[in-house]
Amino acid sequence: MTLDLATFAMDRGIKYFMISFTDLFGGQRAKLVPAEAIADMQKDGAGFAGFATWLDLTPAHPDLFALPDASSAIQLPWKKDVAWVAADCVMDDQPVDQAPRVMLKRLIAEAAKEGLRVKTGVEPEFFLISPDGGKISDEFDTAEKPCYDQQAVMRRYDVIAEICDYMLELGWKPYQNDHEDANGQFEMNWEYDDALQTADKHSFFKFMVKTVAEKHGLRATFMPKPFKGLTGNGCHAHISVWDLEGKTNAFADKAMPFGLSAKGKTFLGGIMQHASALAAVTNPTVNSYKRINAPRTISGATWAPNTVTWTGNNRTHMVRVPGPGRFELRLPDGAVNPYLLQAIIIAAGLNGIRKNADPGRHYDIDMYKEGHTVTDAPRLPLNLLDALREYDKDEELKATLGKGFSSAYLKLKHQEWNAYASHFTDWERQTTLDI
Repeated sequence: MTLDLATFAMDRGIKYFMISFTDLFGGQRAKLVPAEAIADMQKDGAGFAGFATWLDLTPAHPDLFALPDASSAIQLPWKKDVAWVAADCVMDDQPVDQAPRVMLKRLIAEAAKEGLRVKTGVEPEFFLISPDGGKISDEFDTAEKPCYDQQAVMRRYDVIAEICDYMLELGWKPYQNDHEDANGQFEMNWEYDDALQTADKHSFFKFMVKTVAEKHGLRATFMPKPFKGLTGNGCHAHISVWDLEGKTNAFADKAMPFGLSAKGKTFLGGIMQHASALAAVTNPTVNSYKRINAPRTISGATWAPNTVTWTGNNRTHMVRVPGPGRFELRLPDGAVNPYLLQAIIIAAGLNGIRKNADPGRHYDIDMYKEGHTVTDAPRLPLNLLDALREYDKDEELKATLGKGFSSAYLKLKHQEWNAYASHFTDWERQTTLDI
């Protein structure tokens, strides 16, 4: 039975709803709707001019309506009279096939037809920085190896604890918070869930972290590589696949190497075979490639992959299998679109299952020290343009994600690359002025 948002508002004292959708670039778009109007919005959606967001639409297109999914409604823990609700984009009474949440729901339905229920957890990293974005916010956070720094995390206790308190209140079951490997960097973890719920929580988490940081006079950034020489922001994804009731882990088989079942291995095979194309979505910005192709950082490691390899419990590879029945994809970064991340994981994995894909040999080596010895594994793209070209060549992945999405995404991302390529930089002046 669908939750009635008007009743939800009345029961909880909600005055306004933020009807929110996420565009192709991960931008969160919303309208603030009074509770008195929410019944009509739940029926017909909130109207937007799609061209004004990062979707491949023109000013001539009809209104785009964001239809709230009442099951996603979250009362803001820090502002109880407002609720946030994720929405699906429709136009002319039809789902907008390029809209990320719409596409994810379609792929979840495809997986369900094959008796599969994808569950994921994400590990979004972020920096707490100065309001102008120029430096980390804690002047005393200067250790060469700052990961898990007890004093540093306690100096930001007010921010981290407030966010974690909200996650506890929301029932997300958060279980740990830590200072990460870069100065000024943090990670907060909550329990894994079905792919759509994880995407909604991931989207809301970014909104919440930025809001709480601003409340404390700081700024939070999920930018992949905001500071030269420091570890970048990853967004590792832990993936398992279950039966439709969510009771039997289809990836788990204790008799198999790494405890990964034959079906799990073919799902992993899809990830590995589509990896270079995946990067266009999991690493979606120009800056993303400053993280996955970074030189050694101050702490001694980037913690990011640059080669398409997999392993057991070893963090130097693109994929690791830390325990039976699941694996961790370490490729995505903080800029990844929460909905597109889940969608492309499912798309690549489904393709792998359908064609019985082999993930190839695993490596037990330290890729940061011995990666040069691996000669039969592809390198990840060096920049966004290479990633887009890899995606455009991957006809199978494009078809699974949908022609509407693939066409729109490639078009807008090529525009972004062209804007970057034509931008005049200080580096050019410094290196070529006197040639």
